[in-house]
Amino acid sequence: MCKNLPVPADILTVTELNRQARLLLEQRFPLLWVSGEISNLTRAASGHVYFSLKDSQSQVRCVMFRSRAQILPWQLENGQQVEAQALVTLYEARGDFQLNVEGMRRSGVGRLYELFVRLREKLADEGLFDAARKRELPRFPRRIGIVTSPQAAALQDVIATLARRAPHVELIVYPTLVQGAAAPAAIVAALQTAARRNECDVLLIVRGGGSIEDLWAFNDEAVARAIVAQSAAHYATPPAPTICGIGHETDITIADYVADRRAATPTAAAELASAGWFAAAHELAGLAKSLRHAVQLQIESRMQAVDRLALRLLHPAKRLAANRQRLELLARRMHTAGRLTAQREVLTDLQLRLARARPALQPAHQRLDRLAGRLRQAMQGLTAVRRDRLTHCNSALAALSPAATLLRGYSITQDAAGRVVRDAAQLAAGDTLQLQFAVGGATAVVDLVKPGVSPTSPA
Repeated sequence: MCKNLPVPADILTVTELNRQARLLLEQRFPLLWVSGEISNLTRAASGHVYFSLKDSQSQVRCVMFRSRAQILPWQLENGQQVEAQALVTLYEARGDFQLNVEGMRRSGVGRLYELFVRLREKLADEGLFDAARKRELPRFPRRIGIVTSPQAAALQDVIATLARRAPHVELIVYPTLVQGAAAPAAIVAALQTAARRNECDVLLIVRGGGSIEDLWAFNDEAVARAIVAQSAAHYATPPAPTICGIGHETDITIADYVADRRAATPTAAAELASAGWFAAAHELAGLAKSLRHAVQLQIESRMQAVDRLALRLLHPAKRLAANRQRLELLARRMHTAGRLTAQREVLTDLQLRLARARPALQPAHQRLDRLAGRLRQAMQGLTAVRRDRLTHCNSALAALSPAATLLRGYSITQDAAGRVVRDAAQLAAGDTLQLQFAVGGATAVVDLVKPGVSPTSPA
């Protein structure tokens, strides 16, 4: 019977168990490198990559999240031998043991990188990377050598760049292998040929991009020493300085360190070699533009001067016609001047006759003054008489005015229509009258009418 089994003190859920297992694995194993073959590769719509790493006896599930997969410089495929930098963990939802891959490289890259580092340190200790050993590039090379494969795309990039920037420069290609086991010896032979012939002003060593294995020929010690030998003292005339343009911008090889100059790409190497010509062409284009502008200004200035002179320039026939007109004008003025002389003599004679016939004005002035005095006295007398008469008329008019009559006690009577009442016969009992006095007025009602006799009627 099961009823007697002891009850555990602590019972874990599956979730808690998986969580503790995950934490234990992540604490026990740090970030590490795992080597194996990719299989069961799947790319999710989210961008995450799921696959297995396997060897001859075992396999382990792996996941590489999108943020890491996007920066991988090559395409993952089944069957690739790789070295994955991963964190050991457990996927809690399914309890699956897996690796979270943080980075990846192809198998053998780590070993190659170690070889690269050791060779770099060795050559650096020998002083082959020293800046003092490296030579200046010629500013205006007339012949450029190119050490590369005739089938390489890098050669076409270099040729196209130089054709655009310095088309007059002669190019000499020293063909060589740039990849594979035989490539280092071929590159050394091409460099030796270039040094022996010594026919170039600058030497380009170029190759397109690729993996570290593809570029490994340029990490070879013999190739590095052959590049250094380009500036060795045992040559009667030192060979051309070298520019190394291998791979892409992020690719750095031993050849880059020992060359006189490093370029990020083959195209950049061609640009560096032709920089002097390109700058001179730009400067020449600027000078040509300035010269054309200056010449244009001079031509325009001279054309304006010619236009002004053309306006001043007259045909001889026009000049003769102008002189003829001026001569005729002078002739008319001379004739007029002769007539004026005769008229001036006549005028002088008339002035003399006028002076002799001029009357004496003094007596007339005295008589005019006397008459003016008499006229003033007569006007003053007449004015006094007229003023006295005006005063008399004003007095009479004032005595006869209606206002003066009203002041003596009379009044003006008007009926309701505003007519002046002169006869009692105009009124009837009950009529309203308006009375105007010297000061103010009054309204009266007729009570009784007394007809009378007009003072102008006959007795």
